[in-house]
Amino acid sequence: MASELFGASVSFVEADQIAAAITPETGLVVVETPANPTLQLLDLADIVSQAGDVPVMVDNTFATPVLQQPLEFGVTYVVHSATKYIGGHGDAMGGVVVTTEKHAVELRQVRAITGALLDPQSAYLLHRGLPTLSIRVLTAQNTASELANWFLTQSKISDVYYPGLPGGDAKGLIGKQMQGPGAMIAINMKDGFEAAQTLCKNLSMITHAVSLGSTDTLIQHPAGLTHRPVASEAKPGQGILRISVGLESAEDLIADFETALNRVN
Repeated sequence: MASELFGASVSFVEADQIAAAITPETGLVVVETPANPTLQLLDLADIVSQAGDVPVMVDNTFATPVLQQPLEFGVTYVVHSATKYIGGHGDAMGGVVVTTEKHAVELRQVRAITGALLDPQSAYLLHRGLPTLSIRVLTAQNTASELANWFLTQSKISDVYYPGLPGGDAKGLIGKQMQGPGAMIAINMKDGFEAAQTLCKNLSMITHAVSLGSTDTLIQHPAGLTHRPVASEAKPGQGILRISVGLESAEDLIADFETALNRVN
């Protein structure tokens, strides 16, 4: 799509292969950490070092500014889907680009030419979410930690992906780059696609939806929704479910998951 619309080519590489992939024509390195949906953490200082003179852009939506501030590690651009945690209530759409004043001047010119302006109502709703952003993120993070540890005890779940679990932060980035593991979890159902679908259908309090970062806990089955058109080698596992933990109590969430898991054959 980038090639067709803008005449730009895009290549995909593993995080440790960025330096080898850069050519004289490379204009931007784009990464996401924590990654979606596996929650893998990337070392931003290392990525910036590999990129050299090429600017790096980080999607910081999962971490939010509360837990991670990529500019401190040499990143040039930070983007957020403000629709998620920044708004926090699932009722506004918008995006944020954070950068230095030098680069912001160039972006403002593009914004003016393209008319990519946020509407007043969305701006109001996103501004409304800012005072509670830290409270919401940290509260959801505490609940996510409890829920992730409970998932480890469930026999129908083969893998739990959460940076706060043992082995979930292989590079030791929590406390150095990221100030906490966040409120996103991914689980892998042992019996794959059908088991994941069955679990989602039998949840009563938790909503099956593609968004995240709301006050309500949401679950998404990437293989059945957002990642269906993705190339097979890039698809997540068929049984992976992504969970955005909200502000409900851990006890209520566990009870809902327990009921749904009991209906998975």
